[in-house]
This record gives sequence, structure tokens and C-alpha cells, in this order.
Amino acid sequence: MKVHHLNCGTMRPFGGRLLDGNPGLVRRSSLVAHCLLVETGSSLVLVDTGFGSRAAADPAGWLGGPFTRMVGARPSEEESAVAQIRALGHDPADVRHIVMTHLDMDHAGGLADFPDATVHVRVEERRAAEQPKGVPEKTRYRANQFAHSPRWSSYQEAGERWLGFEAVRPLRGLPPEILLIPLTGHTDGHAGVAIDTGEGWLLHAGDAYFFHGEMASVHPYCPPGMRAFTNLNQLDGRARRANLARLRTLAREHADDVTVFSAHSPVEFQALRR
Repeated sequence: MKVHHLNCGTMRPFGGRLLDGNPGLVRRSSLVAHCLLVETGSSLVLVDTGFGSRAAADPAGWLGGPFTRMVGARPSEEESAVAQIRALGHDPADVRHIVMTHLDMDHAGGLADFPDATVHVRVEERRAAEQPKGVPEKTRYRANQFAHSPRWSSYQEAGERWLGFEAVRPLRGLPPEILLIPLTGHTDGHAGVAIDTGEGWLLHAGDAYFFHGEMASVHPYCPPGMRAFTNLNQLDGRARRANLARLRTLAREHADDVTVFSAHSPVEFQALRR
């Protein structure tokens, strides 16, 4: 399978230099919305969707004003997943499946651009988006992003073990090389997405962590600003930290055949784009 790495949403948060640990930078630092386009041979599969094309015309209306201001969202039509798929020479209608790490507004904003695709997500995440409980859930999901009534394919059970993690398999209608890995913490239904490319595994860890230094095998590090941002946006800190430790072990023990990356690190994104 061929995998394309797409940035589907640039963010330039206030205090970005504190977030990425580069105090010497003059300009605000950028974060990305790292999505994947997978060519399976029979169809196209997206992993997450970024801001979406509608965010370019009305960022605050589509993504929410507080979020747009907090992260310094810079949506553009050119960075939307649908535009990048066309630029690669593909028909967006061939995106038949979308596998979601979770449904926060910066990950699910492009769902409406692919109204006929089946959306694969954990049951807990779909429940939270459709019936949010309490302020944290009510502020992180945008009802307008699901108004087109996505074709959900929801998963509650986990199946076989995959390198020490439970994995949901098989995903309905998808090749067995694509797995949904429960990684609860950032949200109740948060997941990673593992893909066997034939040359090794890619593990999109979503928002299980934000800063690339957290995956260091020796002396892992996260800048104070980014740590505060992570804590502010997590629903279960204990579960997230436990899963982060497991991801770090995975990356260390399987460095030759598994590449772990998060949704928002520009360092990891650029390394994989090369």
C-alpha cells in the first residue's frame, strides 16, 4: 500500500515558541494536522481529515471561535484533504473509507467533504460526539461537522494483540493491514491507526502526545507550554500517560519495523514527508 502524508490544517498558536521548545524563534511556531491518504489498490482510505474545505471560508463558524483563536488556526482551501487528493491526481469520490483517531474539530472537519465514505471510529468516540456529556465534551465536538449524517462503522470490541496493544480487527470493508488501536486518554474513544505498508508499520498515534520529544527513549521531554496544553485537552490523564509510556516502549523495542508519530508534530511530519 502507498501512503501519502498530508498536512490538512496549519496552526500557529499564541506562545507557540513555548509549545515547541524553541524560544529563539522569531516567528510563531507552526503545528500541523497530520493526515494519511492510503492507496489500497481498490480504493482510497483517509486517516483523519483535518480542518476541511469549509473551514477556509468560515474558520470560526466551522471550527469554533475559541478553538480557532487558541491554536491560531490558519485553514486554507489548498490544505484541505479534498484539494490535496485532487492535486495527487485522484478523484475524492474514490475515498470510500475514513479511519478516525478521534472526532475533535481539527480531525473531523473534513468529513463533510466525503459524504459517501464509511467512517470508522470507536463506539465511545461516536457517542461522545453525538451525545456529549459535560462541558469538556460539549466544547470539543462540532455538531455542524456531523450534520451530513456520516456513514458510521463503530467498534466497541478489541481483538487480537498487536505488539502489546489490543487491536480492533478486522475493520469492516478494509484490508487487514489497517488496524484501529485503542489509546484512551485524550478522549474516551481515542485510538491510533496502524498500517502495514509492506516496508514496515506506521502508527498514527493521533493526540496521544503532541511533542516529538516525548517519544525519546532516553530523557523524554515536553516543553512546559505544550505539557499544559496537553493536560488541558485530555479527558483521562492517567490513561493517556500510561498509553504514552506503552508507545514509547513500542518505538524503542520495534524501532526497525514500526514508526510512531502524532497528529500535530511538524518535526515528525517533515521527517515522514522526505
